[in-house]
Amino acid sequence: MQTGRSIIHVDMDAFYAAIEVLDHPQWRGLPLVVGELGPRSVVSTASYEARRFGVHSAMPTLTAKKLCPQALFVPVRMARYREISAEVFAVFGEVTPEIEGLSLDEAFMDVTRSLRLFGGEVENIGRYLKQEIFSRTGLVASVGMAHNKLLAKLASELSKPDGFLRVRPEQVHALLDPLPVGRLWTVGKVAEAGLHRLGIRTVGELRFAEPRRLRQACGNQAEHWQRLARGLDDRAVDAEAAEKSVSAETTFVTDLTTLEQALSWLARLAERVGERLRAHELRGRTVTVKLRKPPFETHTRQLSLAHPTDSTDALIDAGRTLLRRWWEAEKNPSLRLLGIGMSQFAAEVQGGLFVPAAGSDTLADRINRRFGQGSLVRGVVLKSRRSEEKDP
Repeated sequence: MQTGRSIIHVDMDAFYAAIEVLDHPQWRGLPLVVGELGPRSVVSTASYEARRFGVHSAMPTLTAKKLCPQALFVPVRMARYREISAEVFAVFGEVTPEIEGLSLDEAFMDVTRSLRLFGGEVENIGRYLKQEIFSRTGLVASVGMAHNKLLAKLASELSKPDGFLRVRPEQVHALLDPLPVGRLWTVGKVAEAGLHRLGIRTVGELRFAEPRRLRQACGNQAEHWQRLARGLDDRAVDAEAAEKSVSAETTFVTDLTTLEQALSWLARLAERVGERLRAHELRGRTVTVKLRKPPFETHTRQLSLAHPTDSTDALIDAGRTLLRRWWEAEKNPSLRLLGIGMSQFAAEVQGGLFVPAAGSDTLADRINRRFGQGSLVRGVVLKSRRSEEKDP
């Protein structure tokens, strides 16, 4: 069993909801749902007061309303959440450079090389993280500590809210064995149901399952799952993990039923993506368009560019090509959701004749940063804004 590393997993408690309460103290203690109430809106997160009623992330907000009629529903304020996230990750950076961010409010850290600076105990680092995050942001973090990522994440999850738990090597089986088998990483709902059919419901039962029988039923995953059941996980904290894609999407209150509407909205979303690409100094080669027909039939289309780019115009052109092809191939096209993204980023881009210039984009970015987002937009984008204003 691996014992040579010290891994910490930090997960902020009900992050978006906690920020809303921080900014609006009068909401403290109320069942709070982050996500606007609407026929196609979903819950981004919910306070623990709302979770007691069965409200959870990704649930339709109308369902959440039925479960908790007295809940307060508030809109998502992503810019504010990113601002607080930057403060939280700044604390992480004071402990170790080996940080693998999973989302705005969650990260793994390998603190093995930092132990001596904190008296040789991983708990000292965990306490420092909790205290500093609370001191600087007023928010509570749950901290899990172990010798691998699997156990560190389980430790933070099992000790929430306001969690603080270290799993020592000699405690692994006592922690894991009673847990439902679905709590293991990579064991999803379908796999869990398959294991149940074999009579395997707990991690301990998986650990002691006969390997040959398990392999016959589960195939190549059998050995992997049994390693996890023993508490074994060789994954390193990937501090070099780069952003794999930049995208923007929106779900419409009223389905889009004309190509003109869809093209206009696509341009609006592409402007968001282009600005993010330039802000992060990223240039990509692959454009992806995401299209969802009502009720939930999702399609994706991709196009690879000749050269990496961060140009909004190049993104719009490629996106329009993909959208037109899909629209013309459909018998009764309509869109419930539309998105566009860029991926396959170049590590380093050489300037040249074939790399689209982004001078006008950069100027637009500066104007929007100075005078407010959306101060300068393309004419085609105004059409999507007008249609949005007409929506009930």
